[in-house]
Amino acid sequence: MTNRAGEASQTAQPASQPVEQCKVLIKEGGVQLLLTIVDTPGFGDAVDNSNCWQPIIDHIDSKFEDYLNSESRVNRRQMPDSRIHCCLYFIAPSGHGLKPLDIEFMKRLHEKVNVIPLIAKADTLTPEECMQFKKQIMREIQEHKIKIYEFPETDDEEENRLVKKIKDKLPLAVVGSNTIIEVNSKRVRGRQYPWGVAEVENSDHCDFTILRDMLIRTHMQDLKDVTNNVHYENYRSRKLAAVTYNGVDNNRAKGQLSTKSPPSSLRLPSLLVSTYFQDQREMN
Repeated sequence: MTNRAGEASQTAQPASQPVEQCKVLIKEGGVQLLLTIVDTPGFGDAVDNSNCWQPIIDHIDSKFEDYLNSESRVNRRQMPDSRIHCCLYFIAPSGHGLKPLDIEFMKRLHEKVNVIPLIAKADTLTPEECMQFKKQIMREIQEHKIKIYEFPETDDEEENRLVKKIKDKLPLAVVGSNTIIEVNSKRVRGRQYPWGVAEVENSDHCDFTILRDMLIRTHMQDLKDVTNNVHYENYRSRKLAAVTYNGVDNNRAKGQLSTKSPPSSLRLPSLLVSTYFQDQREMN
């Protein structure tokens, strides 16, 4: 789960770069999970990033629209759910807080999708630098009233301890690597440096395992529930309200929707990186 926008770019990409999508089938404990990752290569790399979020908005809207159309059918059996359930927003490890672009896009995101901020390439920061950077980012998120994913409260003390552990580490600092390295007779995924190895799945080195467990195990269902009950319902309400606005009939309203921009309060936000999950059992 890496975001190319968090990596150094050799050449500037056009702002209209399309989204890319890939699917992975995960099998664990007899359960099959189809994970879909949507990436936006070259996002924010152009000199002029005006409207660079439009392809992403179009992608999110198309998924909500597909689901809305499926709901409206008489026969709704085997209705696939391809909505965006989570956005992983990667922040460059500059150590200087959020950039204006980060603030603007997360504010556009938070009414549309579950936003989870991440620090990319955490191995480029010392532990002290990473801790201070996390505190600074969370302060700026609060100052700018950016809504990130809210972990649910429960009556289970053990689960509440887990949630507190995750909250204390936000934004999660992650390391990515496609290289397998041998460390102490063990094969691990990580990055080799003169001073040692940064292991992707070592909780002492980064927060990747916390992120993985949260997405696939502990909070997957809640991410789906919030998407359905909050973000999708907001989209559905706006869509239906626009069609019946001022008592205009459906045909005229459809024409207006294609030619008029909605009020600023109804403009759709965007996302940088998004993932959605679909239980393979639902497809059987």
